[in-house]
Amino acid sequence: MLTGAAHRPEPTEWTFRAVVSAHMVAIAGQPVFAGVYLTGDFDGLRWHAVGADVVTSIGYLQMIAAIVVWVRLRRAWPFLATTAVVAAETVQYLAGMDGALWLHIPLGVMTVAALAVQFIAVWRRPLPRRPRARREARDA
Repeated sequence: MLTGAAHRPEPTEWTFRAVVSAHMVAIAGQPVFAGVYLTGDFDGLRWHAVGADVVTSIGYLQMIAAIVVWVRLRRAWPFLATTAVVAAETVQYLAGMDGALWLHIPLGVMTVAALAVQFIAVWRRPLPRRPRARREARDA
């Protein structure tokens, strides 16, 4: 809980916000590209595949940033939420490559929704550094 002065985000928090934001922008394009393909423009499928590579790559970068947030700011929830999103994205990516649309489409919808919730949480909830536990402080 913050006391006194307002929270000033550290570079770690800004970096995590930036990566989550880039991830959100990239994933928002995926349903658009799929829709272009479904309307008969076959280039949409190529764009959807390229977008999948971009979204997955940014997801892994977000995982690294979330680990840094956990280590530096002692906040685990960004890592746990990112791990869930990236795991779902990876399964969804593989289902798309395999043509398992029965899994690919609903998991894609859930992944976009989960990342949107995480995006909102990252921008609304500050990530101040947690103080060390008393035992750690005593042992230091």
